Formats: sequence, structure tokens, C-alpha cells
Amino acid sequence: MKTFRPGRKPLVIAALLLIGLAMLAQAGAQRRPPAQGSRARPNIVFVLTDDLDRNLGTLEQVPKLKDMLAGQGLTFPNMFVTESLCCPSRSSIQRSQYVHNHQVLGNGPPNGGFEKFHSLQEDQSTVGTWLKAASYRTGYMGKYLNGYPNSAAPVFIPPGWEEWDSPSSGNPYSEFNYTLNENGNLVRYGNQPGDYLTDVLSAKAVTFIQKTATDQRPFFLFVATYAPHQPATPAPRHASAFPGVRAPRPPSYNEADVSDKPAWVQSRPPLMPAAQMQMDNLYRRRLQSMLAVQDLIEHVLDTLRATGQLENTYIFFASDNGFHLGEHRLHAGKLTAYEEDIRVPLFVRGPGVPAGVEREEFVGNLDLAQTFAALANAQVPDFVDGRSLVPLLHGVGRGERWRGAFLVEQEEVHFNAGRVRPRRQVLEPQDMFETQLAASRQGIPAYAALRTPANIYVVYSTGERELYDLHADPYELDNIINKADKGLVNRLDAWLNVYRKCHGAGCRDADVAPPR
Repeated sequence: MKTFRPGRKPLVIAALLLIGLAMLAQAGAQRRPPAQGSRARPNIVFVLTDDLDRNLGTLEQVPKLKDMLAGQGLTFPNMFVTESLCCPSRSSIQRSQYVHNHQVLGNGPPNGGFEKFHSLQEDQSTVGTWLKAASYRTGYMGKYLNGYPNSAAPVFIPPGWEEWDSPSSGNPYSEFNYTLNENGNLVRYGNQPGDYLTDVLSAKAVTFIQKTATDQRPFFLFVATYAPHQPATPAPRHASAFPGVRAPRPPSYNEADVSDKPAWVQSRPPLMPAAQMQMDNLYRRRLQSMLAVQDLIEHVLDTLRATGQLENTYIFFASDNGFHLGEHRLHAGKLTAYEEDIRVPLFVRGPGVPAGVEREEFVGNLDLAQTFAALANAQVPDFVDGRSLVPLLHGVGRGERWRGAFLVEQEEVHFNAGRVRPRRQVLEPQDMFETQLAASRQGIPAYAALRTPANIYVVYSTGERELYDLHADPYELDNIINKADKGLVNRLDAWLNVYRKCHGAGCRDADVAPPR
């Protein structure tokens, strides 16, 4: 299959192509209708990675990616997810809602997955439909919701998306041997280097942007990679990168004393050398797979620049959840309320965004759709829980009422032994963590957690609780729930109880400060 291969075209042909695209862009720009105000409505590109942690150093190992984004824009070091699991988080991104409101509680039916999202008809009102209604040209490429397109036709395209390129069967997590639903046509990709999925998505993103050069409408492009999710298959050209690199060993790695942790953590024995080697190998593959994502970002930026659209385009980069690799004795995985899992990267560059700056405000994955809608001047429904980040992007908002805490929920017990896994058209690999927990017959109890600037407070369905002073104990080694000030615990508990029942605008009231 003919696919985009970075760096394969002769330089002369590439230069002529770029010149031609720039001319087309200039001609298209002349045909655009007058903008409202001083600037035309911006284009928006959102690149969402899968299981990319913030704290394990992955992005430090691919500095070019970070330089292209954070170096030219904003970093949000306090970016959190509503649940550290793929489908609940992605549902929050699509709908700008907390998990208790969209009710997609896991990755598979009956309580989660695409099947639940689709059965509730939540795909009838998403960031895609909002921006399309605002006359944006919309495109979605890559991983959608876990389980897609089960319970729907193999060629089903969710409302709101004019360009649609998402795997509908096969093994896209391996980056090879999958079938894409390309605007209603099922196209099979094999195991040749040119079939590598991240590169295929890169090529489609480039084509989408090139076509917009002569379109009078602004565009919204959502690109969702499978990298660096397990098995974290690198592109063939990157398979030998990072030789000898090991997973980071923070103080919480293979934690020596977990006697203050809840039972599901206490049940974990210390990590044996073989398990640590497995995680080192996985970490190396994760880094390798991120190099193709770095190439994707570079191609998107180059194409925007060549078509004269870069100066009027916002680029957002984030992850659906974080990932742990050995912290607190836990094998590779996610789903916990620990920092490794709930805290993810967020970089933004674009018009009026200052370069190389950090904003310390608490932001979350449910804020992204609300932000895109605000940039696009699109209307959003009343059910939206999130906040627009637009004031923060443009250097204002400091000192104003903002979120004082963030809610994290996990309302279903996952990874229990004997849990029936639904038959899927898309093969979804199990995390090592899932396998280990199932073998030990110890699942993660449902929980709700409140993350504040100073603390993380977690309440489990078992009645167990965790409280960490993140200023004194950033690696969450000392659970102080039994020795903390009772007034502090009571305030956090009351705040959490109000927060986890909020809806819509009430969430933006609840998140500011604890109830009096």
C-alpha cells in the first residue's frame, strides 16, 4: 500500500511541493470570508497519545517533541484525568464531563466502552458535533473509544466527523495488521514498514491539512495515536533506539514498606528481577514508539507552515491517562489514583500563546472540548462540566476564581479474576498489571479521589482511605490518614462528597473551594 514515508522524497521535489502548497494557501486565504474581529477563527489540532505518563521521564527522552510544543507554547504541569483508564477518560474528553455524569465506567460492556457510550447516544453531542455545527471542517484519525465499532456497523462513523479514519478490526495496538474505516470504506493494512499505524495517521493528517488550504472553513483535527500503549511497537526505523535505557527508579519504585497502603497494594510482593527487566524492556519500547509520534508532530507543523496556516492554528498535545512502571510495587499499568496515573502532559502552542511558559492552574481532560468550543465560538450544551482554558492560553486569568481541586473517579471494580472479557473486533491487549491482579484475585476497589495543590485524598469502597502531603511527600510513600489533622480530613471529605455529585455549572462551583 502506498503510504507516507518520512524523509524518502528527493529534496528538490519536496521543495517544489512546499512552494506549490504555499501558493495554494495564499490563494485560498484570499478567498476566505472576512473574519469576525481582527483574526479569523483559528484552526485546532489535537494530538492525543495513549498511556503517556508525565512523571516517568518519557518526554525528557524525546526532547525534540517537547521543544516543538512546550518550547513554543505553554506547559500545564497540573493536568489531570477524570479516570486513569482509556475509555472513561476519552469519554470525558469527547463530552467535557466527569465520569459520574457520562457514566462510561470502564473499557467494556455492560458498564463501559464504546458500547455504553453509543447506547446512551452520547455520541450525538460531542466536541465533533459542536464544532461541525460551528462550520468547522472536522477530522478524526486513530483510536476512538475502546470497543469501537462493536454494537454498530463496521463502517459506522460517529456524528460530527467529516473525515474519519479509525481502526475497526485487527490489531492496531501492535501498529500493524489492522483495518481502517476510511470514511466508510474498510481498508486493510499489513505488516510492511509503510503500514506502521502512527505513520499512516501522520500521512492522513498531512493530507487533511493540505486540503484545508483552499477551504473557506477553519478546521478541527483530532489525531489519537495508539503509542505508547502496550505492546508499544516501535517503527522499524526506531527499533534500535535507546539501547540500554532502563525505566526510572524514583523513591516509590518497588516501595520497601507498603504496610500503610490499602489491602490491594499490600498484597503485592516486592518486584522480582525478571519483572523489573520486563518493565525496563517495555519502557524502552515506549520511548521508541514515541519517536514516530515526534515525527508526526513535526510533519503536522511543517505542513501547517508550508500551507500558510501555522500562525492561525492551535496545537494541543496530551494523553488519555498516565502509566506506572514499578511504583508502589505495581507492575506496568494504570487505573490508580497515584500521581503516575492521574497526572498527564498538556502542551499548547498557537496564536497569542506565550512561548516557554508554565501555568500552574489545575486543568483536566474534561476542559479540552470546552476549550476547543470556546476557540471556535461554538455553542456547548448545559451538561458540560469542564472549564475553558482560553483565558489561561492568552496570559490572563491569574488571580481569578479557578479550580482549587480536581476530582478523580473509578466507579467500577476492574481487573477481577474471572471477569468475562467481551469479544472485540479490535484486539485489545491486557496490561501486565491486569494479569497480575487477576492472578492474585485482588482487584482495585472503586474509589473517589480529590487532588488539591497540597494533598491527594482517596476514599475506597472498602472503607479504606489514603491521604498524602504532596509538598513533603511527592512520591506518596507515607499515608498520613491516621495521623493527619482531623479538621483537614473532614474538610477534604466534605469537599469530595459535594464534588462527586456535581453536574454542569455546579461542577465549576464545586471545584473552586470546599463547602462551608
